[in-house]
Amino acid sequence: MKLARVVGNVVSTIKDRTHENKKLLIVDYVDERGAVIGAPQIALDSVDAGVGDLVLVAHEGGGAKMLLNDKDVVSNCVICGVVDHYTFDGQERGKRSG
Repeated sequence: MKLARVVGNVVSTIKDRTHENKKLLIVDYVDERGAVIGAPQIALDSVDAGVGDLVLVAHEGGGAKMLLNDKDVVSNCVICGVVDHYTFDGQERGKRSG
């Protein structure tokens, strides 16, 4: 799993049938200090995350099948949790607003 921040939504009127009625979000991966690392990715959402949320992203197809309860879905990137906060190097970080 990787830590990421949701930075946008993907709107697609035509999708593979296994992606119908599933939300796609754009995420920026972040390091333990919250700095963006790597290129943005598109992830299927299994937890109703939104723009600005800090999330956990799983990176393997079996997890997507299990989290989305769909044995036919094909994805290697699925959001599996919204992070309220975490502690790194003795300091609380990533505190969720609201």
